[in-house]
Amino acid sequence: MPRPPIVHHNDSVLSAKAMLRIAVDAMGTDTAPLSEVEGAIQASREGLAEIVLVGPQDLLKRELARKGAQRLPIEIVHASESVTMGDAAAKAFRRKRDSSMQVAARLVRDGKAQGMVSAGNTGAVMTSAKIILGALEGVDRPALAAAFPTSKGRASVLLDVGANVDCKPQHLEQFAIMGEIYYRVIFGAERPRVGLLSIGSEDQKGNELTREAFLRLKELPLKFVGNVEGRDLYNGRVEVIVCDGFIGNVALKISEGLIEVIAALLKESLSSTLTSKMGYMLSRNAFRRFKKRVDYTEYGGAPLLGVRGVCMIAHGSSNAHAIKNAIRVAAEFVEGRVNEKIERELAGAIPARN
Repeated sequence: MPRPPIVHHNDSVLSAKAMLRIAVDAMGTDTAPLSEVEGAIQASREGLAEIVLVGPQDLLKRELARKGAQRLPIEIVHASESVTMGDAAAKAFRRKRDSSMQVAARLVRDGKAQGMVSAGNTGAVMTSAKIILGALEGVDRPALAAAFPTSKGRASVLLDVGANVDCKPQHLEQFAIMGEIYYRVIFGAERPRVGLLSIGSEDQKGNELTREAFLRLKELPLKFVGNVEGRDLYNGRVEVIVCDGFIGNVALKISEGLIEVIAALLKESLSSTLTSKMGYMLSRNAFRRFKKRVDYTEYGGAPLLGVRGVCMIAHGSSNAHAIKNAIRVAAEFVEGRVNEKIERELAGAIPARN
């Protein structure tokens, strides 16, 4: 459909960042399209980017009108189908060509948007991005990177967390370079430390994959600290942790479950032991700060590193805040020229091997 004229909301002036266009799959979350529409509105009002909402045109128009957001620079691109969480990724790609996630990916491929955000079926999003966008030069397999809070107050990034169940040492080598670049750009660290997830910190620990990957990572021009253990994901010892997608996905799901349990137990304990109003208020504020530090919505989603364009994959339970932050990170990814850095540094960092 033709692009409508951009109309500014009240007195707001779009920044240079807002010239970027991010396509949002509006049919991905558990509450779709409510979270996507509200997240797009928040991002637009904050001038994070120009937004393209992809999904059923009439439905999205009604939601924008209901929110009084018709005058914001948000475009709607129609998609007649959506992928459910129960759909098999490959089958959905073949049979649902007009799904909102495929239409969003094609907008990026065709240069009509610089990045896409989807909270839909993770496997289907990755399949769409890999096939439609393709891989960057020098990347054998794109990797999914997830951010975690640490006790040091800064995030750590773990990759791969599910895009590649079976990996070879050269894949982990590429993940390390891509993750280090991503961390530098998005989190602002000049020289982030990189660790290889294993069952012990000693150099010889691990299986055949990690032992070979260890030798390769030692040769890279990175601040490689060696093997790290699962506990290092949260203690801030390193900023970037590399592993295969099977281990990474298990670590991610365990972490999500653990955070939920800790938050529930802490809330229950506070409710049952506090008697004074002042004590309750102080503890409630502390609990809110705790939840904010471990809240995945602050990070928005996980980028699929190594594909052409930008693909942010958000959690299916994402609220509007998470969608807005996913749009923000996608825009920062584009502005930071992460893909250009990945292609350039992959070409120069990995030594030739027989």
